[in-house]
Amino acid sequence: MKTIVLLIVLPFFGMLHAQQTTNFAFNHLALSVKNLDETATFYNEVLGLQEITNKTKIEGIRWFSFGEGKELHLISILKEPVTINKAVHFALSTSNFDNFIKRLEEKHITYSDWPGVINKVTMRADGIQQVYFQDPNGYWIEVNSVQK
Repeated sequence: MKTIVLLIVLPFFGMLHAQQTTNFAFNHLALSVKNLDETATFYNEVLGLQEITNKTKIEGIRWFSFGEGKELHLISILKEPVTINKAVHFALSTSNFDNFIKRLEEKHITYSDWPGVINKVTMRADGIQQVYFQDPNGYWIEVNSVQK
């Protein structure tokens, strides 16, 4: 009887172990946008993202590369409203943080610290600098000075 129970239970534990060790890698971020061309220009000119081939071939969608196989997909074909707040954001790191702040200022893009003080940089307790700003659709973006 013990042998039968073990034969039934052991495969179940094997499945649990397999589920716990699933490795994920970040692939892409998709954003619903109102004006595709304006938003594409923003991500190209402000963040310097390069446009790549939209493999779906669906009109109203444009893809950009973050590098290392990570992508941003801008989708203008859905018209449902999106609720946005600062806690819903994506973060990018740069080793050229001060130069990036200069770029934001040159392009007259308002940035803030986490509490919302305009044109102020957050200095975290661990020494990391960070700012927050919005794209043309109101999505929040954090850029920080985290080094790999």
